[in-house]
Amino acid sequence: MHDYTGNVPGASVLVLRDGALLVHRSYGMADMEAHVAATPLTNYRLASVSKQFTAASILLLAEDGRLHLDDKVRDWLPTLPHVADPITIRHLLTHTSGLIDYEDVMDPADARQVHDADVLKLLESQDRTYFVPGTGYRYSNSGYALLALIVERASKQRYADFLRERIFRPLGMANTVAYEAGISEVARRAYGYSFENGAWMRTDQSTTSAVLGDGGIYSSIDDLARWDAALYDERLLKSTSLQQAFTPFTATDDPDVRYGYGWRITGETLWHSGETIGFRNVIVRYPKRHMTVIVLTNRDDPEPYVLAKKIAEAASP
Repeated sequence: MHDYTGNVPGASVLVLRDGALLVHRSYGMADMEAHVAATPLTNYRLASVSKQFTAASILLLAEDGRLHLDDKVRDWLPTLPHVADPITIRHLLTHTSGLIDYEDVMDPADARQVHDADVLKLLESQDRTYFVPGTGYRYSNSGYALLALIVERASKQRYADFLRERIFRPLGMANTVAYEAGISEVARRAYGYSFENGAWMRTDQSTTSAVLGDGGIYSSIDDLARWDAALYDERLLKSTSLQQAFTPFTATDDPDVRYGYGWRITGETLWHSGETIGFRNVIVRYPKRHMTVIVLTNRDDPEPYVLAKKIAEAASP
């Protein structure tokens, strides 16, 4: 972790084995301008690591009988164009919907942040898909933004409230939040940075940073340890739901990787990375070894998946 040490954007690292903390450390700075060091309580923007929480929300509502994974998405979001008629919730969970990437159809001249509801509006004008739904795989932030909207309609709660009341609070993840500017705050917040022209520059937010379903959650390694523990038993989801989430549903564009519901599956590992402006994160779980490595960073480079696997190798008994 040498490159994360000192007056540079930092990182927090968690290694759990058999429920015990092997590594629980932070490095560098959470806020360079205010000279605030990172700690295990520092909350980083998870980016696409957030997708596993969106998937869990859908599975909770399926357990409640509020929805079914094979529901047609247009039953919940009828303003989508008819080309979306075949798309199901399961297609959204597994990136097999073929939906157009909302970032590809945003107005580059519009500097306003988009929200999940704006993603729906953008897709309402797209009477096309990348492929026939269910016949291919393409990683889709659009799909997970729509899943957050479905959570709201099925639960009759705001998405951020549902996460807090059904996942974060029950698991004791007291400082984890789906961040909404002007509505919520991030305690002990890490700010994102990019290395530009030989110096670290704050690049904390982009026009897509306010979309919650695909990447808007902030959390710490302390809170994610509680999340990891809940994935071994039924304190949150039934074992049948967890099994669905962790089952390789589809091949991906990487021949070594399959995708479940908010999780990538590679050999013995369940993992997901998260990349957004100013943040790079990863969680890598080895369920058979009962071991997990989490690396959260507030910088644009490098992507820490390889680092997490090296840490896991060093931590293996």
